[in-house]
Amino acid sequence: MKIGIPKEIKPNENRVSLVPSGVSALVAAGHSVVIQSGAGTGAGFSDEQYRAAGAEVAESAATVWAAAEMIVKVKEPIKAEWPLLRAGQTVFTFFHFAADRELTEAHLASGATCIAYETVQLANGELPLLTPMSEVAGRLAVQEGAHYLEKLYGGRGMLLGGVPGVLPAKVLVLGGGVVGTQAAKMAAGLGAQVTVMDLSLERLRHLADILPANVQLLFSSRHAILEQIAEADLVIGGVLVTGAAAPKLIRREDLKLMQSGAVIIDVAVDQGGCVETTRPTTHAEPIYLVDGIVHYAVANMPGGVPRTSTLALTNATLPYVLQLANKGWQQALRDNPALLKGLNVVEGQVSCAGIAEAFAMDHVPAERFIG
Repeated sequence: MKIGIPKEIKPNENRVSLVPSGVSALVAAGHSVVIQSGAGTGAGFSDEQYRAAGAEVAESAATVWAAAEMIVKVKEPIKAEWPLLRAGQTVFTFFHFAADRELTEAHLASGATCIAYETVQLANGELPLLTPMSEVAGRLAVQEGAHYLEKLYGGRGMLLGGVPGVLPAKVLVLGGGVVGTQAAKMAAGLGAQVTVMDLSLERLRHLADILPANVQLLFSSRHAILEQIAEADLVIGGVLVTGAAAPKLIRREDLKLMQSGAVIIDVAVDQGGCVETTRPTTHAEPIYLVDGIVHYAVANMPGGVPRTSTLALTNATLPYVLQLANKGWQQALRDNPALLKGLNVVEGQVSCAGIAEAFAMDHVPAERFIG
């Protein structure tokens, strides 16, 4: 199979979908890889390293898209890339369709087969391709939150861990999944007073066994959320509903309950955000204020640490890329139920129930396309 790796062109996105060792593995399996010149530069991988791994280096994105049977990316194709999509082509990347109707409609119109990293799901519920980026985003959320709590940026002027004689900041984490767990670990490690909220008592019991003593665990409810945001200095939104839009846990009118200069880091922005006032931002302009509350909603947070993120992503995605390349998408999905759950859009139809529900579109079960 011919696999294409275009350069990511979303603003300030420096990740690349495969490192040179991943290319070597594909070439060793008998496949060919074409990568756009400069695709790996932002993550510290040169064209020469990709050539040494066996890839063909092309000057333009158009050449890569035209040559490839399967495109492997990091982020969803943006508007400038939509004309390059074609029927019969497989695209394997993060899509987050449920947060963007226009994106969904463009891919439906293309006829391409779209397999989303974020909905590949193991039998135990784990999201193996989303997990490494959620780990990065959860940890990074605390770094960014600590930064924007500084007065210079409109924050409360607080040091996250305080100092002897001065109480630490209060950090509220909404969601006890991968993002929430990593955020709680980081915030607790810096000495903050941390509260994690989740709807699953089973998950809260698990977190009680693995998180340090300065992390409190609270069952999530509307009333409890309002109580907690009134005291929080930093709120981290790490809520995920697989393949669907994130629920709005904090409404516009709730901001008036919060302390002026408090910071919200909405990691759920890729899925529409779990805060009503969230709108996507970029690494170049990451924050904005609403009612005196600092909002950080960068839609590709791991892109800020591209070296770490690229290595972590390839570790997770390469086995699935090899399956798709070795068997073709239909046989690979027949053989791997986890990968089947990643099928979101195919032949102009929606095969993911969460996307269909988000936009009131017809849903055709993924199994129909692999028979």
